[in-house]
Order: sequence, then C-alpha cells, then structure tokens
Amino acid sequence: MRIRAHFSWCQTMGRLLILLMLAMAPVMQATPALAHSGPTGFADLAEKLLPAVVNISTTQTIKTKGDDGLPPDMQLPPGSPFEDFFKDFMKQNGQNVPAERKATALGSGFIIDPTGYIVTNNHVIDDADQITVILQDGTNLKAKLVGRDKKTDIALLKVDAKKPLPAVSFGDSDKVRVGDWILAIGNPYGLGGTVTAGIISARARDIDEGPYDEFLQTDAPINRGNSGGPMFNMDGEVVGINTAIFSPSGGSIGIGFAIPSSLAKNIVDQLRTNGHIRRGWLGVRIQNVTQDIADSLGLPKAEGALVSSVMPDGPAAKAGIQPGDVIITFDGKDVPDMHRLPLMVAETDVDKDVDITVFRKGEQVTLHATIAEMKAKDMADNGSDDQDQSKPAEPASTKVKALGLSVTPLTDDLRNRYNLNKDVAGLIVTAVTPNGPADAQGIQTGDVIAEAAQQDVKSPKTLIHLADEAKDGGKPLLLMVNRNDEMQFVAINFAKK
Repeated sequence: MRIRAHFSWCQTMGRLLILLMLAMAPVMQATPALAHSGPTGFADLAEKLLPAVVNISTTQTIKTKGDDGLPPDMQLPPGSPFEDFFKDFMKQNGQNVPAERKATALGSGFIIDPTGYIVTNNHVIDDADQITVILQDGTNLKAKLVGRDKKTDIALLKVDAKKPLPAVSFGDSDKVRVGDWILAIGNPYGLGGTVTAGIISARARDIDEGPYDEFLQTDAPINRGNSGGPMFNMDGEVVGINTAIFSPSGGSIGIGFAIPSSLAKNIVDQLRTNGHIRRGWLGVRIQNVTQDIADSLGLPKAEGALVSSVMPDGPAAKAGIQPGDVIITFDGKDVPDMHRLPLMVAETDVDKDVDITVFRKGEQVTLHATIAEMKAKDMADNGSDDQDQSKPAEPASTKVKALGLSVTPLTDDLRNRYNLNKDVAGLIVTAVTPNGPADAQGIQTGDVIAEAAQQDVKSPKTLIHLADEAKDGGKPLLLMVNRNDEMQFVAINFAKK
C-alpha cells in the first residue's frame, strides 16, 4: 500500500514537473535573444552618409636647390666619388632639376553645413598652397581655410557650391561605449569613398600626439588617406574624426584612432565663429598621483592632479591653490588623473567662474577660480654658456641615512654651479646612495629638496627628523623637489627596495 501511494505521489510530481517545464519553455527559448547580434547590414546607412563625405586633395610647392643636377629625393654624401658621375649622367639625359616642384597629398573630410563648411584634420591641409574638395559625384571645388587648431589636429574649410550640399551632424561621443558598432568612411590611398565597419575598442587613449589626447580607438580598417574622415554611430551621427593609426607596416592592423566629437565640436564651433581657438587657462603645473604619493598625503586612492607649482598672478594663484594640493574635482566634474585636467580646463569658457575642490593636508577644500585665456608665450632659450670649470671647496654635507642621500644648505657657489635662481630655497642633494630609497625614486645630485611632509626644510636636521619619523611610522615621505626650475613631488616609500 505504501509502495503504491509512493508511486502515485511520484506520478503526480512528475506531471507537475513536466507542466512546469512546458510553462517555462517560452522563457527559456527567449533567453538567447537578450544577447544583441550585429547589424544585418550597413548598406542603407552607408548610402545615406556617403554623399556628405568628401575627398581632399592638396598641392604644395617644395623648393629645391636645383643647382646640383640631382633629383631632390636623391641624396649623396658630400665628396662621394659617385656625385660627379650622377651629375653628368643627369645632364647628358636632359634631366635638369627645377628650382621647385609640386607635391600632392590626399585625405578625407565631411560636410557639416549645406552652405559648404567641411571638417578635416589639420595635417591633411598643413602647408598646402591649394586645397581641392571632391564630392561623391566627382565635382571638384576649390576650398579656403577658415581656421585650424594644430594642438587638436582639426581644420575647418569652406567651399562655394551652387546648391545646398548634403551634410551630417555631430553626435555625443561621451555616450559611445566600448563594443558599440561604428562606420568609418574616407578616401584610403586615393580610392575614393570607402566604407569600413568595426567597433569602439577603447576610449580616452593617449597616444602622445598632443596635450589633449583623448582618442577613441577602433578596429575598423583605417588606412592612409582616411585622415580627416568621419566615424559614425549607428544613428548616422559623427562621433569621431579618424586621425591616426598604429601600424608597423603603414597599413591597417585594426588599431585606429579618432578625435571624439565631444572635443571636436567645440573646436569646430570656435573656428567657424572666430577663425581661431580661445582656450581656458588655470595656471598650474601638475603631475600624476602615484599610490605612494596618495599614501603619503592620506588620499584614499591614487586619483586627481597634484599641483607641483602655481603661476604667479594666474587664476589658480588668485583662487588660493597651493603647491601640494591635489585637484580632485573641477567645475563639478571628477578629475580622475592629471591627463584629464588640462583638457577640462581648455574646454572651459574664458572668464567662467568655476568651483575647484582640492585635497589639502587631509581635508577637502573648495575654492573658486575665474578661468583666463591661454596665451601663446615665447619659450625663451637661455642657452648654456660655458661655465667656469674651477671648483670651490666642497661644503660640508650631511647624510640622511633613512633616505640614502646627502644634503647641504644652498650657498652662492652651489647656486652658480647648478645654475639655480636666487629664489630657490631648500637643501641641495650632493650625493645619492646607489640602490637606496632616494635612488629608487630617481632623486639626483643637484636636486633641491624644498619640502618634506609638506613642511619647509631649511636645515638637514629637519629633514633627518621628518625622514626618520616617516620611516618609523611605516608611511611614505612626500618630498617637493626642484629640478631645473621645475617643481615636482616624489614619494619615498621605505617599504620598497
């Protein structure tokens, strides 16, 4: 009886399980559909966008000596036994070299206004004597340069067309995510309107091309001639300007870079309105916050931009920003690292009042600054006159064992020897112990230690005390170091060898 009852119970449970599985089947079958597949094709989008993308051809006059009888691309060492031979050979064949020759280059661009405004890279039209824009239908139009910005490699052109031109608009590159599909259209190798597709591979890439690097990276095939062409999102909006590739061979290997539209749009608007760029200026020199520096300052994590020096009478100085402050927010936005801050400041409107939050001696302090305009300043080269090689008697040095270096107070002789300004204060490093804590952090002979633990150091005794205190407490010691009139912070971590 018990066996039969148990069997009936199992049958009932089995039927319920089957019914449950049948009920769940639609849900289980629908689950894979949550993963988005790629587009079925780009043809409709490409057809819509292609007319707004243009080819750009430039002509440049290159002057040559024209008096050596050799082609400009043929170079022979002076006095080479072959030099006279090639000169005679070229002259016998009537191939005299003209005093100047024409060079052509190709690139891409895109129309942003039906009246004929076209965006491209500055390096596409740099030093060009003549710029020709070629539309998709083959129409050639002479273009004039409205304005350029070499720092971001953006240029704005204008053509006079007899009818309104097809145009595209900028999208918001800040909304683009890694993995999003994009289209790149351009003029690779002069082949004309070419469409390639890929995804956003990375954001905010710094490829050491300029002070405002924040490139979008893509795996869409981009080659020579694509420069200045647009990168589109799937809504047909320009989210980037294709600018550079990483390639050992010169061809596409799936690593291309585009200027994000969030940066480009502001530059283009200013060029169109003013013909030049007005950039915000704060007036600070900054460096990155390493983990050792963060630990020495008491920062929870390594972030922000560490102020190493402040320009006199600049916006930062007037706002009360000090060397040693870590700027953690600017105009309501977080500052993740030192590389982001210059771009944030540059994009800020001149004369705008902004709030700046700094981390100072364990506390957050909010300051108020009025952004000024960045001016082009002459970089004077002071040269390096031959110095007197006679050496005065060495001053007595004091060894700071905890740091692995020796220091001495500054004297006039030391200022002259190391070419230090009279306003430089602190202790000059006279020796560095190999493989010691200071050596590991790049401290050099001739460096001037101005501060330790954010305190002025005027005597070796003070530095020894602060170094021993930090070492005994197991905490990194933050030094402010003057090297070649540039202030920088260095954190000595005694736990590292």
